[in-house]
Amino acid sequence: MSDRDPRPDSAAEIRARIDTSTPHSARFWNYFVGGKDNYEKDRELGDHIKEIFPGLVDVALTSRHFLGRVVRHLAGEQGIRQFLDIGTGLPTADNTHEVAQRVAPDARIVYVDNDPLVLTHARALLTSTPEGETAYLDANLYEPEAVLKAAAKTLDFSQPVALMILNTLGHVADYDQARALVSQLMAGLPSGSYLVISDSTSTSAGMIAASEAYNSSGAIPYYVRSIEEITGFFDGLDLADPGIAQVTQWRPEPGIASGSATSVDAYGGVGRKP
Repeated sequence: MSDRDPRPDSAAEIRARIDTSTPHSARFWNYFVGGKDNYEKDRELGDHIKEIFPGLVDVALTSRHFLGRVVRHLAGEQGIRQFLDIGTGLPTADNTHEVAQRVAPDARIVYVDNDPLVLTHARALLTSTPEGETAYLDANLYEPEAVLKAAAKTLDFSQPVALMILNTLGHVADYDQARALVSQLMAGLPSGSYLVISDSTSTSAGMIAASEAYNSSGAIPYYVRSIEEITGFFDGLDLADPGIAQVTQWRPEPGIASGSATSVDAYGGVGRKP
């Protein structure tokens, strides 16, 4: 278990970085999954988007179930013991380290985010089994080399790592740049490593309208992409069955909740580096 401070900033300095005057994606998503770590502006936008497209709540909830199934699959069936989770978001139930260490108590997890509110909750993400370890990096997706260098203090890059980027790449406006960032991160990981991605998709008029409303709110924009674009992130990797699929349809587990919705505008997949 790591006992390091996520960052040496004081609590007052961290709070000063939190802007409550505009919505924020982590807090907005937290509201949709029933969390309490959000502010009035986040809830106002959430309620507005529920009126436009109620299905976005299903996207939030079922994407969380997707994370659990993927981590159980990788830690269980594939024997992965290391996870690099970029775009962590606010802690809720069944975070990556909790799911992984239930299956494999010796699993190591590094969380990466650069949101000050997430930073204030980082200690909740630093719990661990005695056999494993967790760490939190206050770092930026746009600096992949720095992320990998810092993560290497906790993870052993001579052994496979699962790189998880869930509901995060939509914040990168330029698709080619988003692909380049993923490629740079995967290039630093050894053969046998995995890439896990899920994101909201432009597969319905409702989702497109919700995205436009969100992007006009003053929050950092989030751009929904096509299924083909999501698939493109996995070029050069071996896709696990069933390939790129709706998050509710990726290896649903009998008797384990995958979400109430059967069709949502979010797709994801898992690819293995040869």
